[in-house]
Amino acid sequence: MSPAPFRIDLHAHTRRSHDAWTSPAQFVRRAAAAGIDRIAVTDHGTLDGARAAAAVDPERIIVGEEMRCLEGVDLIGLFLTTTIPDGRTARDTAEAIHAQGGVVYAPHPFAYLRQGAERAALVLQLADVVEVFNSRAFVPRWNRQAREAAREAGLPGFASSDAHFPWEIGRAWTELPPFTDARSFLDAARLAMPRGVRTGSPLLFAGSLLVSVAKTGRPHF
Repeated sequence: MSPAPFRIDLHAHTRRSHDAWTSPAQFVRRAAAAGIDRIAVTDHGTLDGARAAAAVDPERIIVGEEMRCLEGVDLIGLFLTTTIPDGRTARDTAEAIHAQGGVVYAPHPFAYLRQGAERAALVLQLADVVEVFNSRAFVPRWNRQAREAAREAGLPGFASSDAHFPWEIGRAWTELPPFTDARSFLDAARLAMPRGVRTGSPLLFAGSLLVSVAKTGRPHF
């Protein structure tokens, strides 16, 4: 009998991100309550939140980071051990992720207000896996384009919550066979099945901007 598939979410944030509100302990509790077996903490520019959450529940937490690249695109590194700074080219960022034995995840590849197709083309050249459903991508074509582009590129597609507040965890997830590390994850990724696909309100994005202003004095987009 085959083991039950994991429910995983590869893109979510704790309050160590400038625009998120969830404490690492609350993050872990909410993921467990939502039935998420593995979840990546992918804070902006830091591994601190991921490490804090992993200290609470090392089996459930995947240590990751979301980086803003020089070209204005975002990349996520999964299974990281060392922080990767923002501001590198996308290619240099992807190479830095792979140098740690990590996985390059392309979040919301089309969800940009300008040059969405061009930015997506750049990250799809570099990604190991692609986010084909982002629960915060409230413009329907963004996720539709990501799904179509990943299929054309032959890349595994994942649904993720991009949670910045605790109640967002569980809005989106992907089912795939159990894995233990980056290598076995990539093997399992070939069978990934995006499942939970609930789109959040645009008000969630506005809420994150307000959190960012409260923390830093200015909004971060």
